[in-house]
Amino acid sequence: VQLQASGGGLVQAGGSLRLSCAASGRTSSTLLLAWFRQAPGKECDFVASIAWHSGNTAYADSVKGRFTTSRDNAENTVHLQMNSLKPEDTAVYYCALRRLGQSDYSAWGQGTQVTVSS
Repeated sequence: VQLQASGGGLVQAGGSLRLSCAASGRTSSTLLLAWFRQAPGKECDFVASIAWHSGNTAYADSVKGRFTTSRDNAENTVHLQMNSLKPEDTAVYYCALRRLGQSDYSAWGQGTQVTVSS
């Protein structure tokens, strides 16, 4: 499976962006797709995840209530809707895929830059 992330850009604080992650190749209902982000000089942090089959989601505390992840099974695409963006949300955002019950992510997207100006 290959992942292609898109939708990043420059936005003012308080604005919104929608990221997309398209999966190509053979997908499975036992997969979970997660979003991570890495700001300059910082570690890569978990942002959100969604189980491909059930749609169950999880979010980092820092984005709860502002970010929403959803999936379009027909299009093999997962979205991350980001509202009320803050300058501290500035980072390169990555999508990644793993099997439920496993800890290692087997596929990563190329990353998309999100910049929030104050």
